[in-house]
Amino acid sequence: MSVESTVRAVTTLRLTEMKQRGEKIAMLTSYDYSMAKIVDAAGIDVILVGDSAANVMAGYETTLPITLDEMIYHARSVVRATKRALVVVDMPFGTYQGNSKVALDSAVRIMKETEADAIKMEGGEEILESVQRILSAGIPIMGHLGLTPQSIHKFGTYTVRAKEEAEAAKLIRDAHLLEEAGCFSCVLEKIPAALATRVSKELRIPTIGIGAGSGCDGQVLVIHDMLGINKGFSPRFLRRYADLDTVMTNAVTQYIDDVKSLDFPNEKEQY
Repeated sequence: MSVESTVRAVTTLRLTEMKQRGEKIAMLTSYDYSMAKIVDAAGIDVILVGDSAANVMAGYETTLPITLDEMIYHARSVVRATKRALVVVDMPFGTYQGNSKVALDSAVRIMKETEADAIKMEGGEEILESVQRILSAGIPIMGHLGLTPQSIHKFGTYTVRAKEEAEAAKLIRDAHLLEEAGCFSCVLEKIPAALATRVSKELRIPTIGIGAGSGCDGQVLVIHDMLGINKGFSPRFLRRYADLDTVMTNAVTQYIDDVKSLDFPNEKEQY
């Protein structure tokens, strides 16, 4: 069966089944129709409409400035292109922290206006009330622990998290709390590989790692990073699968030269 014919084949249940049989989960970000169409047709399991759009699409230094309306715009574009993958949308900063009623309203807007499959939220015990309220409405949640970029001003650094015993213990406790609340999976970002492996083994729900080693049940990368479009970000965990910065620069340069030299358009390229 072709990828094109397996309409919305990946579900939250299927991810759990993949973990149970030891099949790794592949996840990438997308923020627009054209990119999502390519990623989905290639056979990706999960597309994350990440608040990293604030960085790679809008040029902000952190993920904090992106709004709910902007996330909904990106997510709607991605969903229109997606036939197979599970589409997860980040809840942006300020839409769920500290107020579970606002959290539910934000989550409902995302699900109704984008037709996505699930949302993602950063944090553990401190957002548990919001998590429970959203789950009670039947909205699937992917958790996110470890380095939580929306809390950058709290931590003051993007360094590896949970290296100390107390923080590691809290992460383990938070992971279990999210699972017990009903989250269907959890991202583990930039934590020691041994800790991520332990959490992955203890949880029944799948874990998705980014900078958390090979012991997780799946992996996620920002597509602009792994395609080499964004060359200004080079952490240890990032593998570049292409150098599109160079490819695109060369193409644009050639186009400029062809226009200025009257080589483009030629006789075959006009009516």
